[in-house]
Amino acid sequence: MERTLSSDSLFQDSSSTVRGNLPLQIIATLLLWKRRIISRHQLARLDERLLADAGISLYERQAEISKPFWR
Repeated sequence: MERTLSSDSLFQDSSSTVRGNLPLQIIATLLLWKRRIISRHQLARLDERLLADAGISLYERQAEISKPFWR
């Protein structure tokens, strides 16, 4: 599942460099949430063949897309 959420680490790394700057932290968090929403929508649209190619089971997909955007 890490393959589908690898972009999260980019946002988390950038948010850690802006400690002490609340407006930038808020923007970084909002961008992270937006990316999660988009990634999970894309994941939900994949058929079984594409999921198998990515090494993701139907159970893993369901578990990921059922998470709230803030997790």
